[in-house]
Amino acid sequence: MKNSRYTFYFILLLSFGLLSCNSTNKTYQIESPNHNNILTFSLTEKGEPQYNLSHNGKTVIKPSFLGIEFEDVKAMTSGFEVLNVEKNTVNTNWEQPWGEFKTITDNHNELIVHLKETKGNNRLVNLVFRVFNDGLGFRYAFPKQDNLNKVKISNEITEFTFPFDNDVWWIPVHAENSYYESFYRKTPISKTDTINTPATFETKDSLFVAIHEANLTDFASMTLLKTNNNQYESNLVPWADGVKVYAETPFSTPWRTIIVGDTPGDLVTSTLMLNLNEPSKIDDVSWIEPSKYIGIWWGMHLEKYTWGQGEKHGATTENTKHYIDFAAKNGLDGVLVEGWNVGWDGDWTADGTAFSFTQSYPDFDLEEISKYAAKNNVRLIGHHETAGASKHYENQLEDAFALYNKLGVNAVKTGYVNKFLDKKEWHDGQYGVRHYRKVIETAAKYHIMIDNHEPVKGTGLQRTYPNLMTQEGGRGQEYNAWSADGGNTPEHTTVMPFTRMLSGPFDFTPGNFNFDYKTPNNAMVQTTLAKQLALYVVIFSPLQMASDLPENYEGKPEFEFIKEVPSIWSDTKVLDSKIGDYTTIVRKDWDGDNWYLGSITNKEPRNLKVDLSFLNANKKYTAIIYADGDVANYKLNPYPVNISKQTVDNQTVLDLKLAAGGGTAIKFTPIM
Repeated sequence: MKNSRYTFYFILLLSFGLLSCNSTNKTYQIESPNHNNILTFSLTEKGEPQYNLSHNGKTVIKPSFLGIEFEDVKAMTSGFEVLNVEKNTVNTNWEQPWGEFKTITDNHNELIVHLKETKGNNRLVNLVFRVFNDGLGFRYAFPKQDNLNKVKISNEITEFTFPFDNDVWWIPVHAENSYYESFYRKTPISKTDTINTPATFETKDSLFVAIHEANLTDFASMTLLKTNNNQYESNLVPWADGVKVYAETPFSTPWRTIIVGDTPGDLVTSTLMLNLNEPSKIDDVSWIEPSKYIGIWWGMHLEKYTWGQGEKHGATTENTKHYIDFAAKNGLDGVLVEGWNVGWDGDWTADGTAFSFTQSYPDFDLEEISKYAAKNNVRLIGHHETAGASKHYENQLEDAFALYNKLGVNAVKTGYVNKFLDKKEWHDGQYGVRHYRKVIETAAKYHIMIDNHEPVKGTGLQRTYPNLMTQEGGRGQEYNAWSADGGNTPEHTTVMPFTRMLSGPFDFTPGNFNFDYKTPNNAMVQTTLAKQLALYVVIFSPLQMASDLPENYEGKPEFEFIKEVPSIWSDTKVLDSKIGDYTTIVRKDWDGDNWYLGSITNKEPRNLKVDLSFLNANKKYTAIIYADGDVANYKLNPYPVNISKQTVDNQTVLDLKLAAGGGTAIKFTPIM
């Protein structure tokens, strides 16, 4: 990571008052650098901490209480005085090894309020607020102190009180599954109960707000409990014994984040979450390489292959070489292989302790395949399904990653298909958070990248450990093979950029070209082929899959877009969007001057005008356009794609015609 030379800090204690215990000034404000967002902190007459947030004069969060409750120890929710306050300003740039932006600006104003109880044990807590142009992050920091040592947190009293009963895009907590794999629904706050974050609000005064968290480290994940029609309260995911968090001072909570924008696209391009994570702990990131891959995966979901042994076993030496040949021929640099290792026979979801992560099935020669892949300049992507047996996996981590490192396998897809970890703990409780962090840290030690499925939600950890490349944590393409509800709706991917993807890269696995498969539940891919192409731009993942079977790409001119489209970007812009209806996103190549556009719609066909003012003003571009054919329709005829070429510049306005469930993908190349 590189810090720019434009970093500066300053502390202004006097401007906020170096306050004594009997001070009557109990209200403090701090603005974002552009003055659009204003954070106000105050103490009530009872010494209760509270905050509120406004954006351009509009109230985003009304006065809302802050505090922590403990088991067997008095709560820290009232009876405070302000010892002193600090203000810091940061303005710096840093570079990512991969991402949706190459360079990120961290420009914020910080307010640190040092609080002390006026009675009892006079315990201390610091409230840290950072106000960015795109929103607010705040956290609790408990210093080391004699009267507060080891604690069991029973509740976090962090309120988010809105001025209205706003509409919110949300998914439930643990009710349908424990992997965040639900459809997002839009209702008023009053019609919800407990919801996951990120939660995205469309406010009655035309703002777009997202509540989430950043830097989830050795803590429980935060969900939101509706406490009245306009309010949520932090609701931490508990251990099996009911304790929310085990902690020892000094410790800090994760950052609670509120992104605020005037358009839906402002949420997508926010870098607030990344800025609230620590810089990379990996000094040499040269081995971390984004890629596009194919895999022995979709065939299992279609029941063409099996994960376990038998005549339909997918992960054989012969079949894997076939996939490697296809990848080498088409410029894909990775092949994922699932079902290669011992443990898949029988009902593996019931007991993951049968899995070995070093012993392959007899018909899969791991060493021979690794050499074959290297000879063809293709990476072998390993697979570790645990069925939630996390301790069993931890016991094999070192040996498993050492084996892969020896064989040149530098990426692993992990999986946790079970409602609980080790049959009792939630994926997103402190137990799960600790486990996933251990896997990422151990993987880094062996120069291995991680694609984590059935994860705890992303909170920006990829800044600190950039070997955490991508995660599932949402309804992906696999639902289109077997889901009893028929698969993902056309609306689904028009919602995800503004909800799930606010938590980080999403391994959705786009790229299906065959829509005529038959499954027991009659599930299907509910898009046109052109929309499958557009998803490579709309849905960001530095490990990006071409999800279909190799034979379904052979001879298809549309496959050229998948072969060419990058998986990481130097710049990202959201041109036009309405959550749940449509979105148009453009992204610039990481190292070149090419731009790529993805535009998608829900079940409704629509015509969109796209202004190309994002292009360089001094250049003309060749636009290769992959558009829905005239008779394309996701239900009736998803296949037709019109491929055309056009010369454009930054004054051009394109007319996009999106079919029902359709999309458009475009590559813009400068004309030299």
